[in-house]
Amino acid sequence: MRPGVAAPAPSQNPPSAPALAHSRRSLSDRIRALPIRWRIAAVAGLNTAVVLLLAALIWDGARTLSSAWTDLRQARQSDRLLVALESEAVRLQSLIHRYFNQPQPNLLADVERRRAHLLDLIRNRAAEEPIFAGSAEELTAVTERFLAGFEQLRAVRAAISSIYEQEVLRAARDMAGLYAVVESATPNRDALIWPSLSKSREAFSAALVAANAFYLSLAAEAAEDAYRNLAAIEHTVPVMLDLADGDLQRDALRRLGARVVSLRKGLNHLTERFATQSQLLRDAIDGNQAAMADIIGRLAERVRAHEARAQTHFDEALSGAYLQVAMVAVAFLALIVVIGVAIAGSISGPLDELKSAMHAIVSGDYDRRVHGTQARDEIGEMARAVEVFRENAVARRKAEQELRESKERAENTLADLRETQKSLIEAEKLAALGSLVAGVAHEVNNPVGISLTVASSLARRTETFAAELADGQIRRSRLEDFIAGAREATKQLVANLERAGELIQAFRQVAADRSHEARRQFDLRESTDQVVSSLRPSLRRAQVAFKIDIPEGIVLDSYPGAYGQVLTNLVLNAVSHGFAGRPGGVIRIEARRAGPQAEIVFSDDGAGMAEEVRRRAFEPFFTTRRNQGGTGLGLHIVYNIVTRQLGGRIALHSAPNRGTTFRLTLALVAPRPAESAGHVMAVTDP
Repeated sequence: MRPGVAAPAPSQNPPSAPALAHSRRSLSDRIRALPIRWRIAAVAGLNTAVVLLLAALIWDGARTLSSAWTDLRQARQSDRLLVALESEAVRLQSLIHRYFNQPQPNLLADVERRRAHLLDLIRNRAAEEPIFAGSAEELTAVTERFLAGFEQLRAVRAAISSIYEQEVLRAARDMAGLYAVVESATPNRDALIWPSLSKSREAFSAALVAANAFYLSLAAEAAEDAYRNLAAIEHTVPVMLDLADGDLQRDALRRLGARVVSLRKGLNHLTERFATQSQLLRDAIDGNQAAMADIIGRLAERVRAHEARAQTHFDEALSGAYLQVAMVAVAFLALIVVIGVAIAGSISGPLDELKSAMHAIVSGDYDRRVHGTQARDEIGEMARAVEVFRENAVARRKAEQELRESKERAENTLADLRETQKSLIEAEKLAALGSLVAGVAHEVNNPVGISLTVASSLARRTETFAAELADGQIRRSRLEDFIAGAREATKQLVANLERAGELIQAFRQVAADRSHEARRQFDLRESTDQVVSSLRPSLRRAQVAFKIDIPEGIVLDSYPGAYGQVLTNLVLNAVSHGFAGRPGGVIRIEARRAGPQAEIVFSDDGAGMAEEVRRRAFEPFFTTRRNQGGTGLGLHIVYNIVTRQLGGRIALHSAPNRGTTFRLTLALVAPRPAESAGHVMAVTDP
């Protein structure tokens, strides 16, 4: 000890370490003298007492909270009901306006559904809300007026449709027929009546277009345009009557003048009904909806005030219950921690051996015996539980086996999906043929319709000539006129029917090739022309021009239907993607013979493809127009047909704003099915 430093004074009762250790061992020994189940029962009893006390406190607070919460929930339900009422009223108003601007059956069905829902909200739910007392009847009355206005609007709309069909369209059809009569009775294009007749016919077409525009859009300028053109027709009728050279013409012109008056009256009636519709929309729909919104606004203020009071009451009740429960819980938690630590220390030692046994089981040593399973105390029960754990490990191996079986079932499911993909590809092929049918039918309709018109006119002239011949009043000039007219009509009939026959023949050949996978020899230029001819009608709106440079004499022993499917898909792909949003474009198809192969270059000057799109172009189900109905199978079908059935290769070259080029190399003699089993990869060069 250093000099000058005093020694520390000994404590009065120094707690020695051996004494503390002995005290802990004594407490542990006394606890371990009790069975483990008693120890756990003591902890459980203490927990139960805590739970019962807390339950009593919570039950007492729950009654208060339940009352406050019920009041708050009712206020919130009332607020949500008001929001639903206002939302339904606004949606119904919007749907009614949309329906009377563009009448559609689905909109009417939606209006009826919304109307029923709104009435259900008001008559059932709103009537049951106590806070709505005194306002539900007023709200119901406004809603009834709102819906009665819709019924009046439907009646007006029905009257508008009837006027349009019975007075406007019927008069327009009659006028079109009378114009046809006057034109057929005036075969000489140099007659003095023709200028006035042409001007009147143009005014009639303009008036009809304007009347339709007025009916569809309610545009005032369209109505004025229709009236102006009708006035022009009325002005030309007297002039044409003075220039008419036959009773048939005069009678048709007089009836034409009467139909103009009828058409004008129909437009007047339409104008009146549209004015009534606008007034009803403004007063019965918009006005009553505004009144309904005002009532709902007043109710919303009452509901919000009630909700604020209920929220305050609920918060106060919740705070009081929380304080009571927290104080009791903290006190008992401290007691439980002290007792729990002591009991845990009395159990942890015997459990170490069980832990080592569990590690052995987890490591896969299932043959190691678990010690202590024969003991009758709780540790023995835990040892037996470890044995159950070992059995669970065995069960895990069984589960892994079941997982492998599930994997095999998943592989079968994948095979089913592949079969589904094949079905989708076949459906895509049939869809392309269906578009050809629609286009060719539309194109054939033009020459057939013209032929029917010419034949009808020739029949009427023949009947007139026969009547004159029976009366014995035929002059040489009249006979010459009849022969000249008949010759011209015959020429037009032959030309138009030949055109229809060419279209039908081309389509029959293409359709036959598409619907049968028959193998035959065919000329590449002739087959290409047939496919392009069948596609032109369906591509008329796209304004696509074709430039074909294929020499004659390239004969393939292959599948013309498959080649037509490839060419059709490439054309439709160019129109859908390359020329989308563009006024038109040019598609070039070039071919040449290169030894035992034919090289075909299909190119367009469209939008081209980005790098990512070009790399994935031949993948199944990949498309950049998914939201517009694209399936992503068009180019995948092209790839499969070219590389498998036709025994060739296909390469893709494209860049943004630089068009797209497909280079096909086809065998002049296609491989047999056994030879085409190989898979040739596509090339997508930049």
